[in-house]
This record gives sequence, structure tokens and C-alpha cells, in this order.
Amino acid sequence: MSGERVYTVEGSVATPADEISLADAGLKERDDLQEWVIAHPEILGPDVLILTFEFDRWQASSGSRQLDRFDVLGLDPDGRLVIAELKRDKAPDTVEMQAIKYAALVSRFTPDDLVEIHAAFMARNGGAPDLDIALQRIQDHAGELDPEMLQEPRIVLVAGSFPPIVTSTVHWLKRMGIDVTLQTVNAYRVFDGKTVVTVSQLYPLPELEDLLVSPRRAQEAERRTTTRKREGSTVVRLVASEEIPDGTELTLQPTTEVGAETREAILEWIGEDPARGRATWRNDRATPLVWEATGEAARPTAIVRQMLEAVGSERSVRGPSWWVLPDGRTLTEAAGVAGSASGTFDWTPLHEVMGSLPRGRWTTYGDLADLVGTAAQPIGNHIRQCDVCPNAPRVLGQGGRPRPGFAWSDPSDTRTQQEVLEGEGVQFANGAADPESRLSSAELASLLPGAEA
Repeated sequence: MSGERVYTVEGSVATPADEISLADAGLKERDDLQEWVIAHPEILGPDVLILTFEFDRWQASSGSRQLDRFDVLGLDPDGRLVIAELKRDKAPDTVEMQAIKYAALVSRFTPDDLVEIHAAFMARNGGAPDLDIALQRIQDHAGELDPEMLQEPRIVLVAGSFPPIVTSTVHWLKRMGIDVTLQTVNAYRVFDGKTVVTVSQLYPLPELEDLLVSPRRAQEAERRTTTRKREGSTVVRLVASEEIPDGTELTLQPTTEVGAETREAILEWIGEDPARGRATWRNDRATPLVWEATGEAARPTAIVRQMLEAVGSERSVRGPSWWVLPDGRTLTEAAGVAGSASGTFDWTPLHEVMGSLPRGRWTTYGDLADLVGTAAQPIGNHIRQCDVCPNAPRVLGQGGRPRPGFAWSDPSDTRTQQEVLEGEGVQFANGAADPESRLSSAELASLLPGAEA
């Protein structure tokens, strides 16, 4: 029994409803429960878009087909996948392990994979899949998908009841940072032989949910949410804010989402026809860029995808971060400050702290981003094009490694970042700078004018 109380009420008389199993109610797992979830995705969480169900088109690296099939796959508004496993009555002892396996499988989906999968789902009642419509539905729901966010799906288990071993395991998984929710479905017989079904969240209790994530995991989740809000629905927010005037010209600058060889290949491909690297902005949510190479309007990622295909790469990337405005900001960065009073990001603290970086010390894009309140990618884009950012060789990538493609404003200076820092006394091991010489974001803050000594 669920412990839930359901009554039918007539005036001042409340009559308890009889709890029955879904099987006794004549309800089936796939024919009924699954259709309920597809028709009412709020069972899986607020504002979930159903991408597909009963997906089983897996293939191992050996080429053999895998027979695993998950029940339902959805997408949160923040761009996170939702994998759901449905059981009509009492869940088996291993239901959470089955769901983890499916979560691991779907974590390898790329944005392009999801578009194809959703197109097939939309065409399930006949007709050919329409990739453009599927892409538009996904982007209208969650904006530009972040491949990194897709690697961390959350899990929802739906069943009539769960054995204690499952709730205990799920509680431990939650403490380890794996997002699992238990939803119970219960049936009741009421007047005239009709059936009422209730859906309740068993775990975590909504009021306790925030307390069940360890501090480190909570901070990481908050960071990812903040980043997602900044970068996820870039086009939607830019158009809504009218941050960028119609007709603004943009240029393409490959990011470190792809390797150095791919970036070089793209720049060479653009060099053959410079129009390939230019686009014009228009305030249109569906197709905000007019690509000069073709004259056609498209989304930022769609154009970048064509470029990657032209050089033989199938990597999924965040297209808005590749397009740079005349003031040096990317579309992603501009969306992060869209609607602010000034309409531009204040880089003054960055310029001041970079001017104060001492000899023999180094820092990272991430440390600088934490200091000035943005993300590492916009920091890198700004420094690369900035005429008032001194000491750029002292800013390294993650792990203290020199960033690929570093170049001086003076083309005659061919020194690498490592050569400069070694000349200042910083030691390198296996291509990474000595961490003892690193300046953290807290130490950087002390370099700003007016900071307490």
C-alpha cells in the first residue's frame, strides 16, 4: 500500500477510495503508462520535451547491434537529457542499475543525434522525418544544446512502488551527485467503477532535495546552471533584447571546442573564399544569421556545422561562441549581458588585473573569468583581440598548459608562452607550468586597484 489517502467527496461526506494495482485496473506498462508519460511529460519534471520512446538503435564498436531499449527520453529546458524507466507495479530490485546503463548510453548522443531521433519520433504516425522541424522544436525548447550538458542526463524511475533496496541505492547515488528521482503511480477504484490514478514524487522529498547534494556537487550544479543560462538560449535572448542591430556584421573565429588541426583547416577553407567567414545579423529567432557565402539565413550552429563538414569533421559545437561581433564579443558573450544598462561588458577589471600580473607568475582563463564574472571562453576571445591586455603570455589554459595558437600582436615576436615564462623563472613539467607559480582568482583580486593589502 502507498500510504496515500484518496477520497471521493459528496457534500460533507468523504468516502475512501479503494487502492488497487495498475494490473488489477487493466492498465498495461507500454500501452497505458508509457502513453500517459508521453502525453503528460510533467510526470518527469517541469516543462520536459519528449524526444522519443522505446529507442533501441544501438550499435557496438564491433558493428554488432545491441538489444537494449529504454522507455522514454526527454529534454529539460536547460538542455539536460531526462531518461525515464517505467514499471507498471512494484519495481524490481535492479531498476536503478538498468536506468544507469541507459543513462550511460544516451550520454553519448550528440545534438545532431537528438535531432534525427526526435524527427523520427515526430513522424511515428506516418510521413517522412523532417530534420528542420525537429531542430526548431528542440532549439525553441532549450536553445543551442551544450554537448557537455548532454553528458549528464538525469534519471526518473516511475513505478507503483519501490523496494527499500532501490530507495537506499538511489539515496546513495544522489549523494554522489547522480540525479535520480522516484515517482510512484497508484490507482484507486471510485464511484461507478471508474479508476483514478495519482502520481507522487517519492524521492527526493521536494523540500529536502537541495540538502541531499554534497557541497561540492551543489556548487558544480550551480555553476553549470549559470553557464547554461548564459550560453544555452543565446539567439532567443539576443533577439528578445535587440542587443544587436539588424545588419551587424560578424566574423567567424574557431574555438578550442575543436583541435588545432581542425581550426587551421577551417581558417584555410575560409581563406579560399573570405565570404565563408562572414555573416550578417538579423533579429529573427529561427534564422538570425545571413551567411555571406551563400546568401541564405540560418542559425549560428548550422553554419558552423557546414564548415566542419567541409573540412571532414563531425564534432558538435556551440555555434554562437564561434561568431564574433565588431566589438570583439561572441554571440554567447553578448547574450550573457543582453538587457544590461550599458549593453556591453565592462572589461576594465580584466585590463587592470592583467596589467598587474607579476613576472614569474601565471594564471588561467578560468581564474580570470571567476574574477570578472564571465566564462573562460569569452575571456580567451577578448584577450586574443584586445589591444590593452598586457602580459597575455602569463594567461594559460586549463592545467597550466600554453594555449594553442597563441600569437603576439607584433608578428615579428615568435616566442611561445612557455619560452616567455621559463625566461621569467617558471618551471614546466610535461608541458604544464609549475602550479606553485599560479595566481588563483582570490590572489588576482588582491591585485586590483583599491584591494586591501
